[in-house]
Amino acid sequence: MSRKVVELFYDVVSPYSWLGFEVLCRYRNVWNIDLKLKPAFLGGVMHSSGNRPPGLVPNKFLYMVTDLHRLAEYFGVPLSPPSNPAEAMFEKGSLPAMRFVTAVAEKHKDDDALVEKVSRELWKRIWSTDQDITQPASLTEAGLKAGLSASEVEELLLLATSQTVKDKLKNVTKQALDHKGFGFPLTVCHVNGKPEVFFGSDRFELMAHCIGEKWVGPQPTKPTAKM
Repeated sequence: MSRKVVELFYDVVSPYSWLGFEVLCRYRNVWNIDLKLKPAFLGGVMHSSGNRPPGLVPNKFLYMVTDLHRLAEYFGVPLSPPSNPAEAMFEKGSLPAMRFVTAVAEKHKDDDALVEKVSRELWKRIWSTDQDITQPASLTEAGLKAGLSASEVEELLLLATSQTVKDKLKNVTKQALDHKGFGFPLTVCHVNGKPEVFFGSDRFELMAHCIGEKWVGPQPTKPTAKM
């Protein structure tokens, strides 16, 4: 039986994208799926769709901070909001980081392994250790921790400034908008020739139903505690 293609559109500025990313990476070999990582620019999706970030609505922002602490424990992801989430998310943003991830994807077109590792290291910086993801030195550190050589990181930093990479990031972002996306994570499951689109990191049970698989929680390999 052929594997169902599942595309994950994400941006490392989004903590909920990190949760969705880790769950789908865990389920990649549990479900019969071909996971395609699609790094995109959340700012472009929000602007083009007319959506408003929860961080700009005071009560939503307060809820989000509390919710993320609960979700971190439930999902088993070392997620901890930065000291100044508004600055990290809206003032600094993630465009340099997502261009860097896109450069990795462009150079390693047939293998998502490095895209996965680099993305994870960037998420850790902003959403675990409260570090920058916009400066070349920050991207270099993330790339080295992901297993890239110093020379390859230098090459990727240069590639990230190219028109080719800028256009690719715009194109993938447009693909998310073509699926009527308005935020991330956006997961697209291709079932019987039809795209089934899911927003957020709390739709996995329904997603499993749509692709004919079983959802056993966010940590599928973790032994279930006996009552």
